This record gives sequence, C-alpha cells and structure tokens, in this order.
Amino acid sequence: MKLAKPLMALIDGQNGLILDIGITGAFVEHHGVFKTGGRSRLTFRWHGSDIEYLCEVIHTEVIREGSGGSDMVSHSGFRFVQAVGESDELLQDMMATFVGRILAAQRANASGETNGTEGEVILARLGEARRARTGGFVTYRMIDGEWRSRPTGSPHQPLDGFTVAAYEDPDELQTLCRAYETADDEGKRLIQLVADLSVLSVKKR
Repeated sequence: MKLAKPLMALIDGQNGLILDIGITGAFVEHHGVFKTGGRSRLTFRWHGSDIEYLCEVIHTEVIREGSGGSDMVSHSGFRFVQAVGESDELLQDMMATFVGRILAAQRANASGETNGTEGEVILARLGEARRARTGGFVTYRMIDGEWRSRPTGSPHQPLDGFTVAAYEDPDELQTLCRAYETADDEGKRLIQLVADLSVLSVKKR
C-alpha cells in the first residue's frame, strides 16, 4: 500500500522513510546501500508503540549518487521475516486504520458525505477480537447481486469478495460487505488487504 505520507523509520539504527508497506514487507528510502539477501532490523512507530521486524533485503537500487557512502540515497525492498513482540498486531491495526481512512475518503468524495466513521472503525476492529478459539476462515462472495458466505479452509481471497478469520464478528462483516459494494476497484483491493491481515492472524496461531 503506497503511503500518502511516508513513515519515519530506523534501519539498523539508520534513518529511513517507508514509502510503501504491506503485510509481508516494506519499500524504504534510505542513505547508503544494503546488500541483497542481507538481514536488517526495521523499526517504526504507531500510536506511541514500536513496530519492529527482522527483515531480508529483497532488492536495492541507488536513486542518487553522492560523493560518499553517506550521501548516496537508495530505495530498498524489505521482506518481513520475524516480528518482535506484538508487531504483527500493531501492523494490522495500523494498516486497517489507513485503509479505513482511504475508503471513507473515497465514499465521501463519491457521495458528498463527510462521515466515514463507521466503516473506518469496523476495518480497524478486524482481527482485534481473537475472542473465539475458532480456527479456519469464512468467505464472503457477491454472486448475482447477493452476498453468500460459507466456511472454508482456504485463506485465499476470491475475485468477487473477501475471506477473513472465522472468529470475526458477523455484524461487523455485514458492514464490510456494504463498504465493498460501494468501493471502486482500488477500494475493493484495499478491503482484501485488510482481510488478508485477519487471515494471517489465524495462520500464525
């Protein structure tokens, strides 16, 4: 997910800016060059808490040469290898909030409304519950203009809906269905991105 405002971060203690972030990694601007295949620690903050991952450098590209290594600026892709502490949960909350804001803004622009609070809150709550020890997933699909849901053992996202953890609240998922109905293609992709975070919380149990 491309960030409207980059996030300040530390890579092995060195300053950087996160430009894009997803459930599996991040795209970062930084000084110097990292060796592809190497390991680094990426740290950034969300609501006063540190999110930290041990990462693998997938690719790196120099975008501005400098007179010395410290003047050189590069873009690097990092794959999340291992979360530190509650970083997985914090990342999920952060991304759900970002997606909720984007969808609320899209809906407001399309309808002229300014109140997108409900959808934003529902997205932020996805994955928070973890209240039931139910395993597996549930898939919601829009078929012939109607929503159909069924339990599934597959974590994959369908082309015409979304898949989430089976413990998510049904009432909140109905609200998510309504948000999906009015979303454009990019909005639907973002909803699936948050659904992937819910799915990931089950797979890591």
